Amino acid sequence: MSKSLRLSEKWFRRGLWLVALVFAGFLIGLGSTVVGDLPQVERVRGIDDFIDKRAADPLRATIHASEAAELQAARDFDQVRLQLQAAQQANANARETFGNWLATRRATAQPDQDTELIARTRALDAFKQKEEAVQRQANAQQQIMLDARQAEQRARTSLADLERDAQVKLDAEYRRIELRVFLYRLALTLPLLVVAGWLFAKKRKSTYWPFVWGFIFFALFAFFVELVPYLPSYGGYVRYVVGIVLTVLVGRYAIVALNSYLARQKLAEQQPDQVRREELSYDTALARLGKSVCPGCERPIDLKNEAIDFCPHCGIGLFDHCGLCETRKSAFSKFCHACGTPAHASDTAPRERPEAANLFTPGPPGHAL
Repeated sequence: MSKSLRLSEKWFRRGLWLVALVFAGFLIGLGSTVVGDLPQVERVRGIDDFIDKRAADPLRATIHASEAAELQAARDFDQVRLQLQAAQQANANARETFGNWLATRRATAQPDQDTELIARTRALDAFKQKEEAVQRQANAQQQIMLDARQAEQRARTSLADLERDAQVKLDAEYRRIELRVFLYRLALTLPLLVVAGWLFAKKRKSTYWPFVWGFIFFALFAFFVELVPYLPSYGGYVRYVVGIVLTVLVGRYAIVALNSYLARQKLAEQQPDQVRREELSYDTALARLGKSVCPGCERPIDLKNEAIDFCPHCGIGLFDHCGLCETRKSAFSKFCHACGTPAHASDTAPRERPEAANLFTPGPPGHAL
C-alpha cells in the first residue's frame, strides 16, 4: 500500500499515526487513573471487623497485662539478682574470714564461754539468712515472670483461634470485594471494547481514522491490561471459561468473515472484467500488484512473465496496451508510462496506422496522387 502513496502523503500518514498513538496514550493515562481509583469505592476491611470482640478483648487485655507484669518482674529480678550476688559474696567473704580466724587461734574447750566465737558464728548466720531472704525474693520474681508468661501464652493461643476464624471470614470478604471491583472494571471496560469493535468495523477508514485507532488502542489496553490481570481465578475455572468464550467469539467472527469474503470474491469473479476493475480502487490495485498477487482474487501470479496479460485464476485483465503507442502497460494504470496518455483517453483515441500514413507521403516530383 505504501508504494502507491505520494511521498508527502506517506509523511502525513505517519504523522496521523503519531496522533493516534498520542491520543491513545492520553486516553490510557486517564483510564488507568480511573481504574486505579475504583478499589477506593470499597471500604478497607481488617481482621477486627470479623473477630468475636467480646471474647477477644479480654484476651488482649490479659496479654497486655501479662506482658507488663512480666516486664516489671524482669526488671525487679535484675535488681534482686544483683542483691543476691552481693549477699552471696558477703557470706563467702565472712566464711573465709571466719576460717582464717579459727586457724590462728586455739579453740576453747567451752564454746558457750567463747563470746567472740559465738559472735562470729551469729554473724555468719545473719549473712546466710540475708542471702536466703534475697534468694526467696529472686525466686518470687521468677515465679511472677513464669505465671505471666504462661498466662500470656494461654491468652495468645485462644486469641489465635479467634483470629484464625476471623481470617477465614476476612478472606471470603476480600474475594467478594475483588469480584465487585472486577465487575466495576468490567462495567467500565466492556462498553469501551464494544465501541472499539464498532469503530473498527465501521469507521477505521473514515476521515478521522487517527482518533478511531487511538480509541481502539485505548480499549484494547484497558481490556487486556486493566481488566484481564484482575480476572478472578477461582482455581482457574473462570479464566479458562472466559478464554474459551473469547476464543469461540473471535473464531466465529473470523469464520463468518472468511465465508463472507469468499462469497464476495466468488460473486465479484462472475462480474465482467471492466466492472471488476472499476470497483477496485487504484491504491488497492497497486498495493496488491506490488505483492505479486492478483488485484481481483488475491491469488499469487507471476507478473514478470510478459506472456501473462490476464489472471489465470479469475480472468481479470492485468495488462493491456496503450491505444496511442501500443506499449504494454498495467491495466490499472491511469496513464501510459511510455507516452503519458491517459488510460481512458488512449482507449478511444484514433490509432494512426502505418499504411494510412504512407498514403500522404509526398512522392517524386511529377508523381500523381
